[in-house]
Amino acid sequence: MQPHTRIKICGITRLEDALYAEQLGVDALGFVFCAASKRAILPVAAADIAAQLPPYMVRVGLFLNANEAEVHQALEAIPNLLPQFHGTESAQWCDAFNRPYVKALGVADGLPTPTVLAQYKNAQGFLFDSHGPGELGGTGHAFDWAKLEQSAPARLILAGGLYPENVAQAVRQVRPYAVDVSTGVEQAKGVKDATKMQLFVNAVRQAHKSPA
Repeated sequence: MQPHTRIKICGITRLEDALYAEQLGVDALGFVFCAASKRAILPVAAADIAAQLPPYMVRVGLFLNANEAEVHQALEAIPNLLPQFHGTESAQWCDAFNRPYVKALGVADGLPTPTVLAQYKNAQGFLFDSHGPGELGGTGHAFDWAKLEQSAPARLILAGGLYPENVAQAVRQVRPYAVDVSTGVEQAKGVKDATKMQLFVNAVRQAHKSPA
């Protein structure tokens, strides 16, 4: 059976981008609930987009050291939202919302140790991005994927510097559970490019058919 690398497009701010991602068969869409980001969206606006998506597409909410009220506001607006915590949130804090979540970890200073990962025993997956620890992603820069070849956690979500031109190599080299893209399919911050989205999705699918 051919492996299936799931695809998440992050930084969604427009309905037309979300609907086109659906047409392409993208698995998940990300909404950034962090005011400091140029891709930030309010929960009410994200909820309007999310309500028009099919039931089996995952809606992901990105938080960076948010307070509990901010997280609850988004969870109430989008009941099936999957939180993705990017900051220095402790495992106990992430667990307090009593729902599945993804923990994002910046690897600019090196890969997290097994001890760190083990703390987040209830995380449904780990997203590794090229930014520094506790920072938001979307930098457009990749890290050295070779570091992951022998030490990638289960359900690794690979992010950081992925583009239509290099994502097939990343999939073949790392074999992640999923890939996460934002900058690589944009024409401007928060504005996706339909052609780049299609090329990205095609490249991921082609990676399973081509030798390394």
